[in-house]
Amino acid sequence: MLAAIVANARPRHSEGRVATYIPELGKARPDALGVASVTVEGEVYGAGDRDYPFSIQSISKLISLALALTELGEETVFSRVGVDPTPDPFNSIMRLEMDRVHRPYNPLVNAGAIAVISLLPYGRSEERTAAILDLARRLTGNDALSVNEEIYRSERTTSDRNRALAYFMRSTDVLSGDVEDVLDSYFRQCSIEANVGDLAVMGATLAAGGINPASGERVLTSRVCRVVRALMATCGMYDGSGEFAIRVGIPAKSGVGGGILAVVPRRMGIAVCGPALDGKGNSICGMQVLEELSRELRLRVL
Repeated sequence: MLAAIVANARPRHSEGRVATYIPELGKARPDALGVASVTVEGEVYGAGDRDYPFSIQSISKLISLALALTELGEETVFSRVGVDPTPDPFNSIMRLEMDRVHRPYNPLVNAGAIAVISLLPYGRSEERTAAILDLARRLTGNDALSVNEEIYRSERTTSDRNRALAYFMRSTDVLSGDVEDVLDSYFRQCSIEANVGDLAVMGATLAAGGINPASGERVLTSRVCRVVRALMATCGMYDGSGEFAIRVGIPAKSGVGGGILAVVPRRMGIAVCGPALDGKGNSICGMQVLEELSRELRLRVL
């Protein structure tokens, strides 16, 4: 079934474009498409380009958010960042400036993720990155997970919009500390490289209330998982979150590297990667794969 769904969706890559505003992402294969599913019992399924490596980009926001909730608690995190969806693009500065309370709408837009990282109780970027990477490895069960240095350098040298967001937030006391050091952590977490199998395990861990089905380790509390899944459902697909909720109906988070991580609570995690994106930054083929899979297996929870 997965193989048939991938074969049906792959031709749609011609309707999208790979991200090029980070030059290194422009080297991705537009026709690449892979899917993997891991159940909460640890059963693994997949099809297509399952081993295709990609940077997880905004999917990494789930990891730093879960870390901040674990280390600091909901009250501290949500005093700086809201929990509401936004109709604006993920890197928009307009509403952040216009609203009287200059607080990012949610932790899954760029401004919100940068603010969350600035809260983490670590002194320097190296310590923050190490903590984020450690949690990523425990969530995926892959101890070899690492940062793609080429993508990190490409992102660091071309991210003027993220710098504008961060410096604006510092001017309004939403963000404290060394802006460039905080941004360095953000660029590094976005450049973590994985494949769909890795992310499907992470999704299964969130689906199972924080217990990794591959390792048996309790990685997160069930409460943190519920909060993360709720934000995925309402804010995870950028300004296309409402459309995705109607078409697919399960919590998900996308990244401009082409990945989408989806979670079916108490059942499974699903990950897809198709680098050809629509105008909102979501994988065109990946969205079709998830829509068909949700329909075939009656996965929707929304």
